[in-house]
Amino acid sequence: MKRLGRGLSSILEDVEAGYLKDLPSGGIVEIDIKKISPNPYQPRKEFNENAIKELADSIKKYGLLQPVVLIKDSEEKYILVAGERRLRAIELLGEKYIKAIIVDYSKNDLREYALIENIQREDLNPIEIAYSLQSLIKEHGFTHEELASTISKSRSYVTNLLRILQLPKFVHEKIKNEILSVGHAKVLIGLDEETLKKVVEEIEKNSLNVRDTEKLIQKLKKPTLEKEDEPLDKRMIEVAEKFKKFGFKVEINKDFIKIKFKNNKDLKRMEKLLNEIG
Repeated sequence: MKRLGRGLSSILEDVEAGYLKDLPSGGIVEIDIKKISPNPYQPRKEFNENAIKELADSIKKYGLLQPVVLIKDSEEKYILVAGERRLRAIELLGEKYIKAIIVDYSKNDLREYALIENIQREDLNPIEIAYSLQSLIKEHGFTHEELASTISKSRSYVTNLLRILQLPKFVHEKIKNEILSVGHAKVLIGLDEETLKKVVEEIEKNSLNVRDTEKLIQKLKKPTLEKEDEPLDKRMIEVAEKFKKFGFKVEINKDFIKIKFKNNKDLKRMEKLLNEIG
């Protein structure tokens, strides 16, 4: 599979910076928005409508400063590669045409292009990125290292994001809403559902950082010692002290208690004490 080269990467950077120096030979053209289809592999699933409205107001006042990036689907049709928010804002304004750059790339690579464009702009939440990475691995057989190289991130970045997909949906929603960070998610992996709910509730209630969350998990995982599970020497001392209070002479050794009896009266007192101890 062809990897994203410096060609499209440079164009995307150039468009976002507003310099428009290194463009394809066709330059900037105006395209009928009815001829543009959204990228079917767009990893961004949620768009802030207020942000779209603000962008539309800005475009109305200053014009569209950054063209969208398209590839040709057929003679009269195009697919959006970059700039979906701009396209939505133009549609909101009721405009018929939008400034665009047409690039000569395969639509087979659209998922990869869309993911990279969104990562460059930091537009995606971690869950959207994780699902997109998962799709690229399934479709193209990327290793974590190859995928990391393709999106210019570290291998651990890819691996950690993919691991958070093991968590249930309610945790994903907390990550999307920025209640939980990826760091939180990493330490939650492997917890049973009951413990997971308790920990997430505490994080949200007390604004726990990752280190505090780790301490909480360790505390919940460590079972409370019952009396019978306490160290033997501690229990032996407690029992011996009770015998001493009743006037018995007691010797404590590593694994036994020796109680001395003077007469039958002592023996009867011992029987009574044992009944009280239970």
